[in-house]
Amino acid sequence: MQIILNLDESLLKEALQLTNLNAQEELIKLALHELLRSRRKKNLLDLAGQIQFSQDFDHKALRETRHALFVI
Repeated sequence: MQIILNLDESLLKEALQLTNLNAQEELIKLALHELLRSRRKKNLLDLAGQIQFSQDFDHKALRETRHALFVI
């Protein structure tokens, strides 16, 4: 998809320098990915304290079995 953007040249230049990218298209893709990652993380943090687990839920046991190797 092609679009026309009016971007602050100094911001664009600084972002290209900080990311060591050469192409503006790569920079925009990276920026969008970072925005999505950040918002998803924020949305997860907003759930903190709102999820109620059952009294007998053992998160440590779940960690131990998650990495167990299954031999058949």
